[in-house]
Amino acid sequence: MKSFKIIINAFLVASAVAACNSAAAPEKKKKKNVETSLELAKVVQRPLGGSIRLPASLAAYQKVSIYPRINGFVQKIMVDRGSKVKKGQVLLVLEAPEVTQQYYAAQSKYIQATAMFASSKDNYERTLATSAEPGTISPHDLELSRARMLADSALMNSEKATFKAQEVNLSYLTVTAPFDGVITERNIHPGALVGPDTKVDDKPMLLLEQEDKLRLVLQVPEMYSAQLAESATVSFEVNALRGKTFTGKITRQAGTLNDRYRSEAVEIDVENPDRVLKAGMYAEVVLPLKGSAQALLVPSSAVVTSTERKYVIVVKDHYTHWVDVEEGNHHNDSTEVFGQLHAGDKVVMQANDEIKEGIKVP
Repeated sequence: MKSFKIIINAFLVASAVAACNSAAAPEKKKKKNVETSLELAKVVQRPLGGSIRLPASLAAYQKVSIYPRINGFVQKIMVDRGSKVKKGQVLLVLEAPEVTQQYYAAQSKYIQATAMFASSKDNYERTLATSAEPGTISPHDLELSRARMLADSALMNSEKATFKAQEVNLSYLTVTAPFDGVITERNIHPGALVGPDTKVDDKPMLLLEQEDKLRLVLQVPEMYSAQLAESATVSFEVNALRGKTFTGKITRQAGTLNDRYRSEAVEIDVENPDRVLKAGMYAEVVLPLKGSAQALLVPSSAVVTSTERKYVIVVKDHYTHWVDVEEGNHHNDSTEVFGQLHAGDKVVMQANDEIKEGIKVP
């Protein structure tokens, strides 16, 4: 009797466990349905304007290293590091006695050749006038007079060219500023011997830079180079002047990509009348982008990034599919994507890697 009672109790426990399992089964199934009830968003095709932050550096708008054109001694230096100069202002004077002598010698020969040509020309004109009377001047003598005039004319032109060349060499002894700017480097002193073949450590005599106008140079990655708006206004900050924002306009684009970095050089002209900014400063630029007309927009939360791939989860015919994409511009909660998507496709808004491929969605 006691053993029969134990068997009955065991049967009741087994029945209770089975009843509990059967009651929990619908609950578990219900939980799975909740997990696969996903919020979807529609893919839209339109450009997404935005901006990116890129590093850049400031450079002088014009910069020139001044080297000596001819050999000579430094006689006078009118400027030093930090001197502000105007275009055409004398910077330094060289001394080369042999150049001066060659100039005056060439000048004398030119004057002599000019006088000889004037004499032969006058002789030819008189001979030509006399030959108008028949029998007075033979044709041979007239031709000789003309040939002498032409020879003296050629000699005069040759001496003139030599004289002008020496005049140019003489002008090289006086070095002037090619544009308005500031002398930022000086490497010579009076008495120094300088010349094209007498360089010291390959340093220039003077370094001249324009500082009231600068170039902001940056490298734009390939994927953004086609999205730059022409003459767009950009803002930037420099590390040395925290809290200040400066502006400029896109002025020049290289039009080709750097083979090494796959980027395009872009220049922005920056007016700097107060000379607050300095060439060589590093800057961070906020570059506006106009977006790509072929881009498809999805919510930013729809893009899943893993160590192996970047994708969105498309729901088609009630089943999930992973579609690889590349990201473009970002703005607020929208992201440009490029891949095997089409406008009107539906993607999971809050996507993650726990949502596997091929899950059925109600």
